[in-house]
Amino acid sequence: MNQALDGETLSPTGMQVDGDEYVVEPREGEPDDVAIINTDDDGGPAAALPTADNFEAMKSVVLPRLIEDPEILADAVHTWHIEGWTELSRKEHGPVFEAGGNPWRVLMFPSGNNVEHCSFYLEQGFEEGKVPDDWYCCAQFSLVLWNPNDPSLYTSHTAHHRFTKDEGDWGFTRFVELRKLFNVEWDSSGRPLVENEAANMTAYVRVVKDETGVLWHTFNNYDSKKETGYVGLKNQGATCYLNSLLQSLYFTNAFRKAVYQIPTEDEENLANSAYTLQRLFYQLQTSPTAVSTNELTKSFGWETRHIFEQQDVQELSRKLMERMEEKMKGTEAENVLPRLFCMKVKTYISCINVDYESSRVEDFWDIQLNVIGNKDIEESFKDYIGVEKMDGENQYFAGEVFKLQDANKGVIFQSFPEVLHLQLKRFEYDMERDATMKTNDRYEFPETFNASPYLAEDADKSEPYIYQLHSVLVHSGDLNAGHYYAFIKPTKDGCFYRCDDDKVIRATMREVLEDNFGGEVDYVNGQAKPAFQKPPVIRQNSAYMLVYIRRSRLDQVLLPVTKEDTPEHLQKKLDEENALREARRKEREEQHLYLNARVMTDRTFQEHSSTDLTTFDINEREPGCAKNFRVLRSSTIKDLATRVGADIGQDPRRIRFWFMVNRQNKTVRPDQPITDVNQTIEQAHQKLSGTKTQEIRLWAEEADDIDANGDPIWPGLSGQQANGSQKSDSILLFLKWFDIDNQALKCIGHVYIGKERKVEDLVPLILQKMGWPDKLPSGDRTQLKLYEASFALTLLSVF
Repeated sequence: MNQALDGETLSPTGMQVDGDEYVVEPREGEPDDVAIINTDDDGGPAAALPTADNFEAMKSVVLPRLIEDPEILADAVHTWHIEGWTELSRKEHGPVFEAGGNPWRVLMFPSGNNVEHCSFYLEQGFEEGKVPDDWYCCAQFSLVLWNPNDPSLYTSHTAHHRFTKDEGDWGFTRFVELRKLFNVEWDSSGRPLVENEAANMTAYVRVVKDETGVLWHTFNNYDSKKETGYVGLKNQGATCYLNSLLQSLYFTNAFRKAVYQIPTEDEENLANSAYTLQRLFYQLQTSPTAVSTNELTKSFGWETRHIFEQQDVQELSRKLMERMEEKMKGTEAENVLPRLFCMKVKTYISCINVDYESSRVEDFWDIQLNVIGNKDIEESFKDYIGVEKMDGENQYFAGEVFKLQDANKGVIFQSFPEVLHLQLKRFEYDMERDATMKTNDRYEFPETFNASPYLAEDADKSEPYIYQLHSVLVHSGDLNAGHYYAFIKPTKDGCFYRCDDDKVIRATMREVLEDNFGGEVDYVNGQAKPAFQKPPVIRQNSAYMLVYIRRSRLDQVLLPVTKEDTPEHLQKKLDEENALREARRKEREEQHLYLNARVMTDRTFQEHSSTDLTTFDINEREPGCAKNFRVLRSSTIKDLATRVGADIGQDPRRIRFWFMVNRQNKTVRPDQPITDVNQTIEQAHQKLSGTKTQEIRLWAEEADDIDANGDPIWPGLSGQQANGSQKSDSILLFLKWFDIDNQALKCIGHVYIGKERKVEDLVPLILQKMGWPDKLPSGDRTQLKLYEASFALTLLSVF
């Protein structure tokens, strides 16, 4: 048969077309109408295949065992009799049938879905627009096209898929070539597959249980927090090994609680690794999305190159433990880490024939177990405590009293910790290749094991040393290029989760155990091993570190970590940062609705001590800088006047805005007054500037006089008068004076004056603004110097 590769079939939605690589084409000389599935390895004749109308027998052929081996919920078989093949429309639907409580139907493209093959798909059979939003169904299926006049003539394709509302159809674009369907003998049978333009299409649908909730999931838009209650860690480049270790330590709740007990109130410094680890753990507890490890790696002193290098996980774990233990000295958690992780190992040399023994007891934080030559943990422990006999030329010198003696040399465990870290030696130096290589030998580890046999006879065994698996840290790939992830059981009686960088996914026990033993790959869909065995395909993923927790101490190690256990200052700091981050996010999302109004007032002008009217730099905070108002584009000029009036303590009716423009000499000056206060900011901005920038620059002029009704009286000016009529006899001037005594340039204010007036006519206005006497003493104009202007000139000639 032409069997589609699992997971590589396509949906017809949007007229997608799969490539040739999506179908396993028959080899030369092989028939393409039946499946040859050997059930034995002896290379004997294949078992006789059933005919297409023997549905029960066919089911076992076309629906083989899946490698995931999920529980079967329901099987259904449905046959659609197709007639008038060449008269059918481009796309046809078969009758709706039921499987596992869900409606299904077959989708057919008689002349192909843009290819020279007929195309068949299985799709959900809900009525148009009535597919529930959260609907999904995991199904293995096979589509069999056969000749109703001769059921021994058929071809089939098998696949499995997670059907959802968005991916409601799945199947085979290249089901069978069109040129082979009609008037061509099928498998030298003397008759075609489609005879008299008729054929049968039988759909075998097997609905299976989704034990983890993510079976065959694409993980598009997957929300770890929503699905599992946990979040992952972002990968900075090659930090997946760090992520798997951190997740294991995080879910060792007693360790997390001890880290929280380190005083960091006076050391809220991102160079402090204890503080950054506290921050990381708190974010893992509270964040809705994956958490970054940037702060932690920076506190380690790592540079960019370290982030893209795979580090030794055992060494990293030990360094992290050392740092935390040092920080915990003198605190409530001072002895927590040794109690949790530390074991005592006795190294000894014991004489056989005399009463003499040399020994020392050391603290170990983890154990390195040999993988090569051992099939499981039990054999590795026996290997670890194996006794070496020292005799012959290798006798032990037992001092001047006993001289050379036969002796036994070895190690034995005096105690095991509450949390047992086992490092599996998957990476070994290969002398022939002169390089460190990864060993992918099959190596088994149990869900529980008894460590008592590996303890010294005089060890305290009053409490059982039964250990329960908590974490499996996995490496996939080879030494130089690979990926790390972890399977972790966060609670005593819960399930395992796969922590794979930014995703946390519920896992099955098969994924935790069997899939990480290493060794040969299982044959897909339960197919038997070929008669002529090629070199075996070896799994590239295997466990390299195991974490077990002593069963009698599970409640103490996995105790709940509550909000009260988290340092109050840490919560406050991170909550403030989160609130600020959320505000910035919201601001970015709503940015298109707002613009920044930079407003110069008479007061900012008077405070400005430079040559221009004011500074519009948003980063400046000096009193003479224009103030920024973030305003809705849909708000009105009147609304802005209300805000500015409240800010400067002025009646908003006495405020008139001027649009300010850049001049060629790189100064900014008022250009036009905005007279319509009911227009929106956006309308005024586009009308006066003609652009859609995020900023508008305004001068808020304050009226000096009001009429009897309290309305402002605005002076006339060039271009436009208060009533809207044109007037050209006045100009607007901003006045500054140089304070000789203080050697400072100071701003006075602004005045309106007729164009035809002379420069000397400014003198009374200047005197009034400065609060000086009405006349200069004896009319001596030398006491008042107007820079770049002569008193006799008209203002029109000057400006």
